[in-house]
Amino acid sequence: MASTPRKPANPSPQRRELYFFTLYRVLEACLLALVAFSPAGEFLLQIREPAMLQTIVVLYMVAAISLLIAGYRSELSAARQAGIGLAIDILVAALVLATTSGSQGGVALLLLFNVGAGALILPQKAGLGFAGAACAVVLADSLYLRAIASESARPLAESVMFSVTYLATAVLCELLSRQVLESQALAEQRGEELANQAEINELVIRRMRTGILVVDGEHLVKVCNEAAWGLLGKPSPDRRQLADIAMPLHRALLTWRQGRGETPKAMTLGDGTPEVLPRFVSLSLTDNLFLIFLDDSRVFSDRAEELTLATLGRLSASIAHEIRNPLAAIMYSVQLLEEATELPEADKRLLEIIHTQCHRMNGIVQDILGLARRERSQPESIDISQFARRFVDEYRASHPLETDILQSVSERSVLAMADPRHLHQVLTILVQNALTYGRMPGEPAKVTVSVRTAPPGAPPELNVIDRGPGIPPAVASQIFTPFYTTSEHGTGLGLYIAQQLCEANQCTLSYQPVPGGGSCFRIILPPGMTLMKDEASPGRLNLA
Repeated sequence: MASTPRKPANPSPQRRELYFFTLYRVLEACLLALVAFSPAGEFLLQIREPAMLQTIVVLYMVAAISLLIAGYRSELSAARQAGIGLAIDILVAALVLATTSGSQGGVALLLLFNVGAGALILPQKAGLGFAGAACAVVLADSLYLRAIASESARPLAESVMFSVTYLATAVLCELLSRQVLESQALAEQRGEELANQAEINELVIRRMRTGILVVDGEHLVKVCNEAAWGLLGKPSPDRRQLADIAMPLHRALLTWRQGRGETPKAMTLGDGTPEVLPRFVSLSLTDNLFLIFLDDSRVFSDRAEELTLATLGRLSASIAHEIRNPLAAIMYSVQLLEEATELPEADKRLLEIIHTQCHRMNGIVQDILGLARRERSQPESIDISQFARRFVDEYRASHPLETDILQSVSERSVLAMADPRHLHQVLTILVQNALTYGRMPGEPAKVTVSVRTAPPGAPPELNVIDRGPGIPPAVASQIFTPFYTTSEHGTGLGLYIAQQLCEANQCTLSYQPVPGGGSCFRIILPPGMTLMKDEASPGRLNLA
């Protein structure tokens, strides 16, 4: 079964104008019916052909009702329906003028609205054409009456004025229709832009890391983004009252609305949720909408820590640079004094202490400068097994270990992506710490640099393991904090610099306790890639 066309939910302006046009036509038909079928019609007009007039009025009433129904159900365009209706109006006006006497003024006035309404819907040429047809009907009737009964005919100037009015009305209504269509197109464009902007705003608000709530004057939640929902403890969507969701926030908002000057305090809004710092903003002058920002206090702590570390790093680098010059002079003077032949043993011991402490201070200065002047990483694919063996050999050659043991363990070649300079610096820090602190009292240190063979698809691991006393859990949670140290000879920057260098190379550095005693610092590196030829197919390349 074919579906019946229905009136659109949002009719266009032309459809609305067509509806009122057809409704006015029904009213005209009713007025003509009153004249044709009522005894009062004889007092209003001189009807020459009553039967014909009644037939014309009945047909016009049927046509008017049919056009009114067609405006809802017909698939014809509004302009086509308006053209058909206006042609019928002009034809009926001509027939009414032909069957009556003294009705020219009334019929012409009724026809004026039809011409104007048609010009609003029809194109310019069609509107002017129908206006010209209406002019022709009025002028023809005037000339006809003047020809058969000049004494009862209306002045010709009246018909001319009606004709000019029809044409002027058609032009003005067409211009008005054009402006209406342009305004509608502009309104639709602006509406689409506003809808898009509203969708973008909703998406941005929903994805913001800052929690956002919008509540009304009764503290009913209107908008809640994902971050706020998580900070509130993920309440049920059915709970919309702020007092039911977060009573502390409800009270803080009431206090803020009363005082308008008190700064809200940090609070916890749900079980297992972080502490938040609320901020309130009024969205209207009538206090009907309020915007609540929920900031995670950890973000402020992290930002404050970053600013503190950045400032401290710049200050430390400046101080270290100023210390390095007099330190170099002291070390050079110590070297000159050590070359003296007649120097008591006690003085030699003092010079040795000065020389050792100068080297320690120089190491501190280098750590601080390395923290402040860290270069960008330039990762490349390296064989970390070979790199670890070469590092151990170089470290043994440049650092006398005496009874301490430093060895490397690797099963096969393992490729990883890292900056060799940064990785060398990280291993130097970890090995020095292991040799210094990773030993049992009275025993030599045993440090192993091992490369763990990773299964296919897993990232490679580089471990620095010692057999010392290990690190207590309370201390292990803070060993990567800058300037934190449990040794009176340390700076607390070594492990922090190592972790920063690892992060610059997209690596992770973590501490792992060793069962049975000892410490393990594990570096997880991104896997490396290389192209090598397949022995079976010399022309084929495989990715390893």
